[in-house]
Amino acid sequence: MLTRLAINDVVLIDKLALDLRPGLCAFTGETGAGKSILLDALGLALGRRSDAAFVRQGCAQAAVTAAFDLPRAHAANGLLEEQGLPVEDELLLRRVVGQDGKSRAFVNDQPASIAFLRLLGEYLVEIHGQFETHGLLDPATHRVLLDAFGKCAAQAAKVAQTFGVWRDALDAHEQAAADIQRAREEEAFLRAAVTELDRLAPQQGEAEILTARRTRLQNAEKITEALQHAAQALESEQGAEARLNEASRSIARITDKAGEPAAALLATLDRAGNELAEALQQLERLMRDADLDPDTLNEVEERLFALRACARKHNAPVDDLGRVRDDLAARLERLEHDGDILAALAKKAAAARHAFEQEARTLSRQRSKAARELQELVAAELSPLKLERAKLYVELQELPEAQWNAGGTDKILFLASTNPGTAPGPLHKIASGGELARFMLALKVVLAEADPIPTLVFDEVDTGIGGATATAVGERLARLARQVQVLVVTHSPQVAAKAGAHYRVSKAVRGGAAFTAVTLLDDDKRREEIARMLAGAAVTDAARAAADSLIGGDASPRKRARN
Repeated sequence: MLTRLAINDVVLIDKLALDLRPGLCAFTGETGAGKSILLDALGLALGRRSDAAFVRQGCAQAAVTAAFDLPRAHAANGLLEEQGLPVEDELLLRRVVGQDGKSRAFVNDQPASIAFLRLLGEYLVEIHGQFETHGLLDPATHRVLLDAFGKCAAQAAKVAQTFGVWRDALDAHEQAAADIQRAREEEAFLRAAVTELDRLAPQQGEAEILTARRTRLQNAEKITEALQHAAQALESEQGAEARLNEASRSIARITDKAGEPAAALLATLDRAGNELAEALQQLERLMRDADLDPDTLNEVEERLFALRACARKHNAPVDDLGRVRDDLAARLERLEHDGDILAALAKKAAAARHAFEQEARTLSRQRSKAARELQELVAAELSPLKLERAKLYVELQELPEAQWNAGGTDKILFLASTNPGTAPGPLHKIASGGELARFMLALKVVLAEADPIPTLVFDEVDTGIGGATATAVGERLARLARQVQVLVVTHSPQVAAKAGAHYRVSKAVRGGAAFTAVTLLDDDKRREEIARMLAGAAVTDAARAAADSLIGGDASPRKRARN
């Protein structure tokens, strides 16, 4: 609900901080006092069009801030999260308008676009009477509202789920058909590519092995020379083996004389001899197995270059050529079984379509029942509002298959007529001013639990009515206010008497300039204001008594709170 409205330098308002109550809030005052300015200011905070005329004369800018208290799960908070804006305990919408008419918008003190401010506003406040609004006047909301009214949410969820399954099945069939068509167009290429890969028979890790072998072969001369030099250094007459043997013989001759140290040295020389023998064996194996034949280099390079060329052709790493071959072979295999594949997918899609149609028909029956009930309930509300000739029509139009969607197969429209024999039309075209506002009031009363908008504003709802009709309007506003916050700008004492909170809008002149003020009335001042509305300029005791009668006969939320 709307909890606060702060207005600075907007037309006749210099500075106003208005705390708002839940339930029904009535705004009254003399004609020209500035009630419409309040709605204009609220409209600015909700993203309505700005104009330099909003800026109070002599001021640099106008500013309006609207504060809302919302449940955490409210759709407006979801919009904030989508935009990366902070979700706070209180939602603040602020609009600043300069002397040039250009404006800036802020949401929770973060800069935002005017379009986003307007989108948020559509989820928060609906205004009837002064300027066109969305909500019930927008046909896009009618299906959601009817489903909520008829408690069709569970069935609507089934329809959405089966529609998704059907669309997925259709997409799978279409994708398979496209793949098969492409494969048919590429069949010659596929067969040649699979044959080439089968002939090449690439192995995992083969490129790395060939690269290392190629490096050895390219350095064959240096490797051979190094091995031969090592063998000569170890095995020649002056090599390590001969010298080590000679050293061992010399030490062996003195071990009985030199004692333990000589024996330990001889053991070390023996171990060195064994290690040297092992090294010679490894050297012989390396020279024998080195595979350094220069002719082999050409074979290795040809194989390596063939693998790399094939990988470039298929735009894949060499190690993925085996997978590429399997993918191409699978596409060829699908060609051989394409008829069976497409038939199976088509059968699955047909079954999914049938399931969707079954659930959609069930939902349509529920909607038809809800539509009849909604029409009957609204009709019962219209007569007391002096709209006895008006009628609501809830039309369910079957959509062509191309327009079926997750919401089902129905297009739902709320239409109305104001006179017998006239064709029903869109809600906003049936009437204007108070008549339309009263029609919307009747509809809102019936849809109170189904409509998620937390604050409703009615302006001109009492235009051209009085007496019992005005009382009926007040009663319905009060009933509606049990579900949502309702703000009503009214000239009717019968309507004002039903309010739980009563605000008086007044205009005064200070220093040669006009100022608008808004005051929350206590019980005594409220009585005096309603008496003024009844009697006019001269408030009489009879008018006060009549005001007491109106207020006293009202079990208003405010009175209940005191009791």
